[in-house]
Amino acid sequence: MSAKKIVILGSAHPLRGGLSAFNERLAYQLQAEGHEVQIYTFSLQYPNFLFPGTSQYSDEPAPENLTIKVKVNSINPFNWIKIGRELKKLRPDILIVKFWLPFMGPCFGTILRILKRNKHTRVISILDNVIPHEKRPGDLPFTQYFLKAVDACIAMSRSVQADLKTLQANLPCDFIPHPLYDHFGAVESNTVARQKLGIASEDKVVLFFGFIRKYKGLDILLEAMNDERIKAAGIKLLVAGEFYEDATFYTDLIHKYGIASSCIMHTDFIPNSEVANYFNAADVVVQPYRTATQSGISQMAYHFEKPMVVTNVGGLPEIVPDGKVGFVTEVSAAAIAEAILKFFSSNTAGKLVEGVKEEKKKYEWHHMSAAIFKA
Repeated sequence: MSAKKIVILGSAHPLRGGLSAFNERLAYQLQAEGHEVQIYTFSLQYPNFLFPGTSQYSDEPAPENLTIKVKVNSINPFNWIKIGRELKKLRPDILIVKFWLPFMGPCFGTILRILKRNKHTRVISILDNVIPHEKRPGDLPFTQYFLKAVDACIAMSRSVQADLKTLQANLPCDFIPHPLYDHFGAVESNTVARQKLGIASEDKVVLFFGFIRKYKGLDILLEAMNDERIKAAGIKLLVAGEFYEDATFYTDLIHKYGIASSCIMHTDFIPNSEVANYFNAADVVVQPYRTATQSGISQMAYHFEKPMVVTNVGGLPEIVPDGKVGFVTEVSAAAIAEAILKFFSSNTAGKLVEGVKEEKKKYEWHHMSAAIFKA
């Protein structure tokens, strides 16, 4: 394939989080395949009153060897026109835009409409969601406005692919699972990682990783930790991620269940340079979600070769074959507790780790780049 000029429109450094990590990793893949890549990221992604965390910005250095232009203001229509004209003149062969929230529909949709006046650029959207986890007024018209400016889509779960058909039935859409997050550090022994975190080498450790919101179900996992058999087994819960809602609700549950001694709480934002410590320290990663489409957390677990317990929602069962790389449960504390106990009591951990090593091959980044050029 001849080298292409490609623009990725969306989050990247100095913004932090999974969206930035995805776009930056995709840019590296495309560059490795010989293409010219630029990322146009946000000078303002969210107004502060819409952002539930402590900061939108990373303290870490910019990723090396990437061209990142900090230019897009998500709430300024004059900026959208300016960026659209700039990209129209730039004439990329392909523009890739990751879509995750209807709020971004007006900004992205306007930029794309102006860009496409060049009659050259093909617009491909990688869809995290088209129907959001937390609904707000304007969701449907904002999403429709965006989708009508797109030439083709890639959905990272079949549930999102199905949701898209209810909104834009004729828009081409391929399903490609979320690729590995393989740039957060190396796999190392859990002994070394636990020393860094002050966790005993003999502990049985369950990891909940990522920002904390209701749909992520941390409260359900805390209830599972209240199971007397889990307490008796000495299983510890390592929570690593920032609260995106009132922390008091969760701390009250911890005290109510009397599990403070079983919970290791690291509830500040986890910088990229420290992610490896948490996954390497864990025995198993648990995602007790109430709703889901796909999850970057699963792809981190695959990279660090950790078995998983996930709930039977959205695209999670597609990514975690039950009994091969972990266990799929119903959305209940009792079911999650049973799966955790099964993991630690059935001597299947080694078998599941081998399953993870085999299954992770499906999620290499070249599958995503091939889908982009095919779309």
